[in-house]
Amino acid sequence: MESMLNKLKSTVTKVTADVTSAVMGNPVTREFEVGRHIASGGPGMCWRIYNGTKKSTKQEVAVFVFDKKVIDKYQKFDKDQIIDSLKRGVQQLTRLRHPRLLTVQHPLEESRDSLAFCTEPVFASLSNVLGQWDNLPSPVPTDIKDYKLYDVETKYGLLQMSEGLSFLHSGVKMVHGNLCPENIILNKSGAWKIMGFDFSISSINPSDAEPKYTCKEWEPNLPPLCLPNPEYLAPEYILSVSCDSASDMYSLGVVMHAVFNEGKPVFQVNKHDIFKSFSRQLDQLSSMSPALLNKIPEEVREHVKMLLSVTPTVRPDADQMTKIPFFDDVGAVTLQYFDSLFQRDNLQKSQFYKGLPKVLPKLPKRVVVYRILPALTSEFVNPDMVPFVLPNVLLIAEECTKEEYIRLILPDLTPVFKQQEPVQASNMILLIFLQKMDLLLTKTPAEDIKNSVLPMVYRALEAPSVQIQELCLNIIPTFANLVDYPSMKNSLIPRIKSACLQTSSLAVRVNSLVCLGKILEYLDKWLVIDEILPFLQQIPSREPAVLMGILGIYKCTFSHKKLGIPKENLATKSLPHLVSLSIDNNLNLNQFNSFMVVIRDMLSRMEAEHKTKLEQLHVMQEQQRSMNISNQGNQSEETKSTPSPGNQIDDIFGSTGVNGKENGSSAPVSQPNRMSLTLEEKQRLAKEQEQAAKLRNQQPLAPQTVKPATSTTQAKDLTSSLLNSMTSLNNLSLANTARPAAVQGTTISAFPSSSPMVGSMGAPVSNGFNPVMGFQAGGMGMSMRPTGPGLYGGMATTTSTPNFGALTQNQASLGQTSKAPDMSALDNLFTPNKPKVTLNQMGPKANPGTSSPWLNQFGSAQNTQTAQLQGAPLAMGGVSTGFGMQANPFFSPQNFSQPAAASSMNQGGLKQSASVNNDLKDLFG
Repeated sequence: MESMLNKLKSTVTKVTADVTSAVMGNPVTREFEVGRHIASGGPGMCWRIYNGTKKSTKQEVAVFVFDKKVIDKYQKFDKDQIIDSLKRGVQQLTRLRHPRLLTVQHPLEESRDSLAFCTEPVFASLSNVLGQWDNLPSPVPTDIKDYKLYDVETKYGLLQMSEGLSFLHSGVKMVHGNLCPENIILNKSGAWKIMGFDFSISSINPSDAEPKYTCKEWEPNLPPLCLPNPEYLAPEYILSVSCDSASDMYSLGVVMHAVFNEGKPVFQVNKHDIFKSFSRQLDQLSSMSPALLNKIPEEVREHVKMLLSVTPTVRPDADQMTKIPFFDDVGAVTLQYFDSLFQRDNLQKSQFYKGLPKVLPKLPKRVVVYRILPALTSEFVNPDMVPFVLPNVLLIAEECTKEEYIRLILPDLTPVFKQQEPVQASNMILLIFLQKMDLLLTKTPAEDIKNSVLPMVYRALEAPSVQIQELCLNIIPTFANLVDYPSMKNSLIPRIKSACLQTSSLAVRVNSLVCLGKILEYLDKWLVIDEILPFLQQIPSREPAVLMGILGIYKCTFSHKKLGIPKENLATKSLPHLVSLSIDNNLNLNQFNSFMVVIRDMLSRMEAEHKTKLEQLHVMQEQQRSMNISNQGNQSEETKSTPSPGNQIDDIFGSTGVNGKENGSSAPVSQPNRMSLTLEEKQRLAKEQEQAAKLRNQQPLAPQTVKPATSTTQAKDLTSSLLNSMTSLNNLSLANTARPAAVQGTTISAFPSSSPMVGSMGAPVSNGFNPVMGFQAGGMGMSMRPTGPGLYGGMATTTSTPNFGALTQNQASLGQTSKAPDMSALDNLFTPNKPKVTLNQMGPKANPGTSSPWLNQFGSAQNTQTAQLQGAPLAMGGVSTGFGMQANPFFSPQNFSQPAAASSMNQGGLKQSASVNNDLKDLFG
C-alpha cells in the first residue's frame, strides 16, 4: 500500500513538474487553469493536450502545450523553422470556423519555454486511439488504452472528415496538405475534428472557379516537424511536386485504410530515401493487390481503392464521398442530423425527435450518452421542444448508471421539473414525468427528490386538468414504495384526500379511493385509523363506485396483516358507517352482499376478540380472588398466633385448670400453697368417676338418658352446668361464621408454627381455636372431656358473669387432689361414633412470651399438652370453633373487675378461702 502511494505521489509530482515547466510564465495561464495531461496530437505528436477550465466561467477546455525543450537538440535555424511552422498551423486553425474543424477557444500564446492555445474539450487524437501513444503521460490513461471505435463512430467519423475536406476544398479553396490520424482530434463527445494546418496550401486564385495550388518541393534535410507525414502524402506531392484537392482525398483513403487496419498506413516509407520509396509505392498502387484492402468493409472497399488511385482525376472528391451508400447507416445519419439541428425549424425537429426513440436502442451507449444526449439537453432552452425531447432524455437515463445520471442528466432536468409555462407544454411535461416516476425516484438523490420531483407530483395532483389528476392517481401506487414516509404522510396523502373531496369528477374521486387503497400497505396502522378511515366518512357522494371504493379501503385495512382495525373502532365507527352505507338504494344485490360479507367478518372478529378479552379478564379476577383469600387466611392465622388481651385472659383461665399437663404427661401438677382434699372428698370423687364410666359403657347412643351415678343434687347441677356451657359455646361458634371457611372434615393446626406457644405463666395460649374448648372436627356432633370442675378453663355463656375468685379457688383446690375426676362418660352425649379426645388431652397451653396483669392475679400454671396443639379440630361444618375478641365477652378486659383477693395472692397461687370449700360441696355434695 505504501509503495502504491509513493508511486502515485511521484507520478503526481512529475506531472505537476511537467505542467509547471511547460506552462509556467505562458500568458494562457492567466485565464485558464491547466489540469491533467490527457493526450497528444498534431504534427509529429508534438502537442501535449491537458484538460483545463476557464477561470472566469469555469468552462471546460483543452490546453495544447508545446514545450520548446523538445527541440533543444536542433540548431537555432531549425528551431525557428519549427516554431514558425507550428505557429502558422495554429493561426490558420484559429481563423477557420466549421463544425468539422477543431474549435479554438483561446489563440496561441508564446512564452520563453512554450507555445500554448486552448480549444474545445478534447478526448484524444485519432492516432492515440489507434495505438500510437507518443508524448502521452506514463502510464497511458486507461480510457485511451481501452478505447475501441464502434462501427457507427468510424462511419460517422470518416463522413465528418469528408465534410471537413468538402468545406476546405469548396468553401475556403484550401488544401490541408497533411491529413493524417495525428491531425484528427476526437473531442469529448466523440466527434472527429481536423487540425494541423501547418502545411496547408491556399489557392492562388480563390476568385476563379478552378483553384490553383502551388506546392513546395520536398526537403529531406529539414527537421521532421517541418515536413508533412510522408506515409499519408499523395505520390504526386513527392514525385511531381504538384498538389490539389485530390491530394487530400488520397490522404483520406490512407486514413480509411489505417482506421480499419489498427492504425497502419498503406505503405511504410523510408524517410531517408523517400523518392525511391515513393517510386516503389507508385508501382504497387498501379497494380493494387486485393489482399491490400481485405480488412476494409466490402461496401466501401471500391471507394477506398479509387481514393488510392495513382491518377488524381480518378479519385472521388469530398462531396461525392459524403454521398456514398456506406455513410447511409441509420446511426451515422442520426448523428449527422444532430450536427445540423441548428439549421432546422421546430416542426422538423419535432418530427425527428418523435422518431428518435426507435433509433436510440440501436446505437452504442457511448455514442448516445456523449454524442446524442448533449444535443438533446441543449434543446431544453426551447420550451416548445421540451415535450418532444424529454422522452428521449429519460430513455437515455434508463440506460445510464446512477452516477452518470446525476452527473450528465440531472443538472439539465432540474429546471424542467419546475417548468410551468407554456401551460400546454407544462401539462405534457407533467404527464411524461409521471410515466417515468419510478426512474426519477430510483436514480435521483433524496435531496433532489424532496426539492424537485415530489413538488412536481403535488402540482400534478392540484392541476386543473382532470386527465393529469387521473394519471397521477393511477401512477402514484407504482412508485409509492420509493417515497419516504414523512413526505407520504405530510404531503402526498393530504393532497390525495383533498383531490377526492374537492373534485367534481367522479373518475377523480374513484381513482383517489383506489389510489389510497393501493398504498395502504406503505402506511402506518395508526395513520390509517386516524387519517384515512375518518376521511371516508367525509366523502359526500353516494355513487356505487364511490361506495365500493370506501368498502374496499375498509376491507383492505381490516384484512391486512400489518394494519387491522381495533375492535373499539369497529364497534363505534367502522361498523356503524358501513351499515349505514350498505342500505343505500344505489347498491345492487351483489354490491350489498359484498358489504354484508365485510360487516359479518368485522362482527365475528369483534365478538371473538372481546370474548377472549373477557375470558382472560375472568381468569385474572379468579386468580386475584384466590390470592386474596389465601392472603386473608395467612393474615388470620398470624392474628391468631399473636397474643391479644382477650387471648391472655383465655390463657389465664385455661392455664389454671386442675389437670394441666406438660409435654403430654398425665401426672397431675402439684400446686404449691393450695389446700388438699380430705380423704372423704377424694372417695366421693372416685365414686363419681366410676359411675360416669358405667353410664358411658351402658348407654353410648342415648345421651338424653345419661344420668349421674349419684342421686345427689350436686351431680345433677354438674350435668346441667355442662350442658348450658356447651350450648353457649355452640351458639358462639355459630355466631363466628364470618371467618374464612375451611373444607369440611379437615383439621387445621391452632397455630401456624409446629411448636406450641406458651405464655409467661407456663400455660398454653388459648385464642379461641385451642382444643381446650373440647370440640372435635367432622359432622355436627361435638364430644367433650372436661378436665374437672374448672370446666372450659374460663369460658362462660354470654349471659352470665362468673365468680372468678370462686372459680379459681375451686381449681386450686381440685389441683391438689391426687386424681382428676373422670368425665369421659359425657363424650357419648354428642358424637359416640367419632374418635374421642378427652379434655384431659386438650388442656390449654400458655405462650411463654405473654405478659399481662391477669397473670399476676391468678398465679402461674405449668405448661401442659404441647403435643396435642398441632391437631386442633374444627367443628360445626368445618367452621373454626374459636371465639374472636368481638364474639366472646371474655376477651374484653373491661368486662371483668379485679377480685379483692388479688392483694393477698402470691406468685405460688391463691390463699385459701371459705368460699372454695363451699363451691366444692356444691359441686360434689
